[in-house]
Amino acid sequence: MANVRSRIATVLVQWLLAAWLPGWPAAGLELASERKTPTVVVGGGESEAVRLAAADLIKDIHKITGRAPRLSAACSAPCVIIETRRDGRWEQFRVQSEGDELRITGSDDLGTIYGIYAFAEQYLGVDPFHFWAGREPARRKRLAWDSVAIESKPPTFRYRGWFINDEDLLTEWKEGGGKRFIDYPFYHQVTAAEVHERIFEAMLRLRYNLVIPASFTDIENPPEERMVQQATRRGLWITMHHVEPMGVSGFAFANFYKARGRQVPFSFFRFPQAFEEIWKHYANRWARYPNVVWQLGLRGIADRPVWVSDPEAPKTDEARGKLISSAMEKQWSIVRAVDPRPNPPATTTLWMEGAALNRQGFLKFPEGVGIIFSDNSPGWIWQSDFYETPRQPGRNYGVYYHHGLWGSGPHLVQAAAPWKTRAMLSAAVERGYTWYAMLNVANVREFVLGLDASARMLTDFASFDSDRWFRRWRQERFGAAAEEARRAYESFFASYVLDPKTGTPALLDGLALHQGERIAQALLKGQPASAPLDLIRRQLEALNLSIRLAEMARVKMSGAGREFFETNLLAQQRILRGILRWTEALALCTAAKDRAEVARHLQAARDGIAEIRAGQALCTRGLWKDWYRGDRKMNINRAEQMTAQLAEQYAK
Repeated sequence: MANVRSRIATVLVQWLLAAWLPGWPAAGLELASERKTPTVVVGGGESEAVRLAAADLIKDIHKITGRAPRLSAACSAPCVIIETRRDGRWEQFRVQSEGDELRITGSDDLGTIYGIYAFAEQYLGVDPFHFWAGREPARRKRLAWDSVAIESKPPTFRYRGWFINDEDLLTEWKEGGGKRFIDYPFYHQVTAAEVHERIFEAMLRLRYNLVIPASFTDIENPPEERMVQQATRRGLWITMHHVEPMGVSGFAFANFYKARGRQVPFSFFRFPQAFEEIWKHYANRWARYPNVVWQLGLRGIADRPVWVSDPEAPKTDEARGKLISSAMEKQWSIVRAVDPRPNPPATTTLWMEGAALNRQGFLKFPEGVGIIFSDNSPGWIWQSDFYETPRQPGRNYGVYYHHGLWGSGPHLVQAAAPWKTRAMLSAAVERGYTWYAMLNVANVREFVLGLDASARMLTDFASFDSDRWFRRWRQERFGAAAEEARRAYESFFASYVLDPKTGTPALLDGLALHQGERIAQALLKGQPASAPLDLIRRQLEALNLSIRLAEMARVKMSGAGREFFETNLLAQQRILRGILRWTEALALCTAAKDRAEVARHLQAARDGIAEIRAGQALCTRGLWKDWYRGDRKMNINRAEQMTAQLAEQYAK
């Protein structure tokens, strides 16, 4: 009671001083000024994850004011008091000013962490993607508000995740991540720890809570286990790629038995005991970490059906479904034996053949395992089992959605507009498939627009309005050029032509590039080839319009907003236009009447490659200098080499 009276007296004194003394700050919270530096109080019982988020808050305030708050065990006003009151609610938080104190209170670790970052975004102006978008908060001499109040709501989707997949750029952008032992053209080194820190920080600032930290993670390899350690240290839930159920991919399987002096074919059909042995081993390794969401299933090597890598696997869909179902039953019994939680969360992701077998009713899922439906990709259309699967009482359901995808794309160039993502997630919300949402985010940086919007949808779908969100997003970044930016972005997303047979995008960056590669290979072998020139030209015409609109918007921009616009839109437009021009030129070579005409088209192909490089140059300024060093999936170097080989061949 005495404490309450003291606070009331303090507020009254501040009000009187503000009324009678010119220049005295009004009643409310003055957190920082030229004469005030706050303390940040984190209780001794708080987790390391909460402490790391508190450290980010200290860095944010320091960056904005030039004054570094002091971490303290006791409040010295003004102060930020960070505390977790474990009351059983899922990820809830409250941020409230009380005189000279700012209290950030969470219902669990992630609730507290999200409260910290919500304050940083809403009151300090820190963009959750500040690193990835190059958008630092504005400098301010004073941080003061009449009041601060944020109250969270339960998230619409319980688990909200990123799958760091097809991450060729991330793995080689920075050195020092460690070596991977994988018989595959990609991912020969682990993404650097400093890069993962930036990924996990952005996820938490946006209220994501679950991550697949890489493709084909092998927890037996220390540099790869480090990714799991980093994620859980930050408070994130951790799970596995659908091609590595129980944490075991085909590559991990080969390494495991090679290290033990055994050669075991990757065939659950023929060697179930070997699979049971390795599943038990990996389950025990993963179970050492908190907050694991298990992945069950049975797939082949390198994200293909199991029968592709095992010619002796069953030949009928019914028998294949039975084989996969028996594997999941065994995996679930292992999980229940090693995981002490009464109801460990687990999923099976119905991707490719999984969706087809489920649609036919050939899969049986263990009780307690969540079913995850996938989009068709490319195209952003839910596969038919999403609509046709009978809902089982007590079963959890969720979705797997692609912002990025290899090899059709999108990979270097975004394509899913926020309003398209909202339409997709709306179907999931309507059906109650909200237990889990995993987003494929590729190399992250290309998709920051879509991932920001998706975060808002997944946490509060009912309140999300695409137009309102996009208006605020543009205004915050582009100011006076926000309306011009709207026209450029909307024109760009609308520029993708649709395949007349499937109704899905026909020329995403990967699809367009593969068309050109196919033609180039045919020309090198002296074989006939063709391409959908009408679709290419229609998309080029629409893309040219969107680029003109982007150029008109850019001239009204300056500073960090202009650079972000160039990276996030204009560079991607130029990369895609360069790919389309390259493919168009090669297609015209196939119908050329003489060497002179071929030479003209090959020069146009080289011009297309040059435009790709010009787009990439916009994305490789400053600390991003080596961003495309790991470009092994789209592999623009290969396209350039093939063009040079064609020029040499036709010059003879």
